[in-house]
Amino acid sequence: MPTSAVQRLLGPTPLTKDQERSLWLHRAVVGFLVIDPDATVAKARTNLSAWRGVHRRDGMAQHWLDEWCRVLDRGVDEVAGVLTSRDPKAVELRQNSPFAGVVDDQTRQRVLTAFSRHWRREHSAHEAA
Repeated sequence: MPTSAVQRLLGPTPLTKDQERSLWLHRAVVGFLVIDPDATVAKARTNLSAWRGVHRRDGMAQHWLDEWCRVLDRGVDEVAGVLTSRDPKAVELRQNSPFAGVVDDQTRQRVLTAFSRHWRREHSAHEAA
């Protein structure tokens, strides 16, 4: 049975706390993306361009930068999908996100506070069961 079929039967792979926190932050990025797609994608491209000069051309970081360029080239719907997907590749992409600076500090803090409440409520309930 192909992996994707197995994943559909078993449900999404559980995320670590860090991965889920990243998902929540990137959901906030989607809000900015749908309000101003051009500025949000431009910020990501500017970050990618700056980071290319910092990372080795043969390293793993370069691989993820290239992947992000491909995602950005496929358009806003594709970007939004990656930012909110639980797919393992999307999880990895978010760990190397070019969207730094898109979400203002106040919004970021509100998301992190909401995430902390969610994590305590949802994960303590699962551990007690």
